Amino acid sequence: MESATRPWGTYTVLSDEADHKVKRIEVLPGARLSYQQHARRAEHWFFISGRGNVVLDGRDVAVEAGTAVDIELQMPHRVENTDGTEPLVFIEVQHGTYFGEDD
Repeated sequence: MESATRPWGTYTVLSDEADHKVKRIEVLPGARLSYQQHARRAEHWFFISGRGNVVLDGRDVAVEAGTAVDIELQMPHRVENTDGTEPLVFIEVQHGTYFGEDD
């Protein structure tokens, strides 16, 4: 399994197939990912633990364990851990035609 550590936390690739990729992502307390969009993939995020905020095309969505968000192709998005004590953990399912970190 591929894993990586970033300044905002970690991710582990759980499945990497031709038509999808699945990651477990942990965002450190107070950290956030960059505001980004993807040209060749959509994503579904299911939150496992912690509390946070997702920005979807400029709109704020509060998230916690049991909630999910869908990110369409080319939709600007970002996730932030708003909890000061525990990681925000979610499963990311990518589907599309390309799953590289440079998309």
